Amino acid sequence: MDHDVRPEPLRGIKRLSLGALSGLLAGYAAIAVAELVSAAVRPESGPVIAVGGAAIDRTPPGVKDWAIRHFGTNDKLVLQLGILAVLTVLALVLGAVAARWRVIGSVGVLAFGVVGALAATSRPDSTSVGDALPSVVGAVVGAGLLYWLIGRLGTFRAPVDRPSEQAETADADAMAARAPGDGATATGAKNEGEEPGWDRRGFILAATAAAAASTGAGLAGRALNGSQDQNAVASRKKVVIPAASSTAAPVPKGAALRINGISPFMTPNGDFYRVDTALVVPKVDATSWRLRVHGKSVRRERTLSFDDLLRMPLIERNITLTCVSNEVGGPYVGNARWIGVRLADLLEACGVRPPSKGGPADQLVARSVDGMTIGSPVEDVMDGRDAMLAVGMNGQPLPFEHGFPVRMVVPGLYGYVSACKWIKDIELTTFDAYDSYWVKRDWAQKAPIKTESRIDTPKPFGRPKTGTVMVAGVAWAQHRGIDKVEVRVDDGPWNEALLAAEDTRDTWRQWSYEWQATKGGHTLTVRATDRTGQTQTEKRTPTIPDGASGWHSVVVTVD
Repeated sequence: MDHDVRPEPLRGIKRLSLGALSGLLAGYAAIAVAELVSAAVRPESGPVIAVGGAAIDRTPPGVKDWAIRHFGTNDKLVLQLGILAVLTVLALVLGAVAARWRVIGSVGVLAFGVVGALAATSRPDSTSVGDALPSVVGAVVGAGLLYWLIGRLGTFRAPVDRPSEQAETADADAMAARAPGDGATATGAKNEGEEPGWDRRGFILAATAAAAASTGAGLAGRALNGSQDQNAVASRKKVVIPAASSTAAPVPKGAALRINGISPFMTPNGDFYRVDTALVVPKVDATSWRLRVHGKSVRRERTLSFDDLLRMPLIERNITLTCVSNEVGGPYVGNARWIGVRLADLLEACGVRPPSKGGPADQLVARSVDGMTIGSPVEDVMDGRDAMLAVGMNGQPLPFEHGFPVRMVVPGLYGYVSACKWIKDIELTTFDAYDSYWVKRDWAQKAPIKTESRIDTPKPFGRPKTGTVMVAGVAWAQHRGIDKVEVRVDDGPWNEALLAAEDTRDTWRQWSYEWQATKGGHTLTVRATDRTGQTQTEKRTPTIPDGASGWHSVVVTVD
């Protein structure tokens, strides 16, 4: 007897694999659509950026320091790649789940949309519930696509034992004997439990169309977000910074040593360290930028445009900045020429007095467009040092990575309590009333930069030749100045190094020492003494809570 040839039901590894592929396509569609929707809201509301930012907010300080030590300025790229990797795995898992439980897998995609929405609205820079829209819309599209693609695979049925050939023959004979009125024919019968086959051609077409549409949505979203950035780029190109009314003195002859391997006295913009929490560098249009100055003891609240700042008297100064995440001998320190408005002048124009003159506010809280808050002592920014709202760096408008259009620069304080980039708001308050971003994460409220020194050459594990070896590096104690640097070979006596000429007490100072190297392994150690007479401490401390301390040393082998 001829039997119907019916498509085989899709089961086992093949079904799970195609389900996982469906999940991957659904996840891709969700992120692409969210990128497109974020262009209508704001780029920072996209789920990858929002979840990444929320992860940074909740990362313990020790983990943050570990990431900076191991990945440096690539830490944010590593985080984004990690998020995408996790999302990829979850998409594959949800797709495999949906291959058997179609609704559950789709609901799982929706759940991750909720996570993205909560992350977006919980960020410090979130301004409305609209920030949840990209994640929600993307998740709905992803869940719907997954449900639809799984439908192309046919209905899942658990495998059953195949009947024996004898039983099949008996069933066929029984069916043939049935009368037409029984509602079935030999050729048109459909057995109870029979599974429809999967639509191979329909699935391939659906998957291809979904991938193409998702790619189009993602590219459109990226293009739209990029067009918004172009306005900021164009505004920066048009900036012409006026000449400073108070220029920086020429760098003294002999301040920059000509020694191979030593850090240049002035750090180029492209080499200047960058440490912040922004997953994506904010691109702020200078023409629409505004700065509000308000709060306790502000008698004349002001809102300033970028042009307003440029019309004010500008100062130009060489200032060395240091990140609190810089470990002993670390790279997160650099020297640049900054130009901007003296912060004390602006505050005084608003009626602010420092605590030493009866002012009620002892903390200046600076807020960035990305939601970062940084608290600085009012006394420090108004004590006569060259604290400024910088608009230029090394003769150019600020690079976007370093805070364009305006950032704070305060000599002598670690960046997390002074160097607010992309600043948009200054509030005068008290340390008792408000804890800024990093203080909430167990860092100190006040953090003057510690006296430190570093050996730049020879490098760790270097192999210099026997004879005269030039040991050289930099030392810094901003707003106090460096008075002496000493070098020790192994456990021998301290030998005073030759100091380069000093530019100002707010810049680092180069040093050198001629070492008569002998064969074998040696440890070179350096320490500095600042102008107050304080010698750099030997005791090693971690960066948390107020900066690392200790002597820097390198181990070399002399051939």
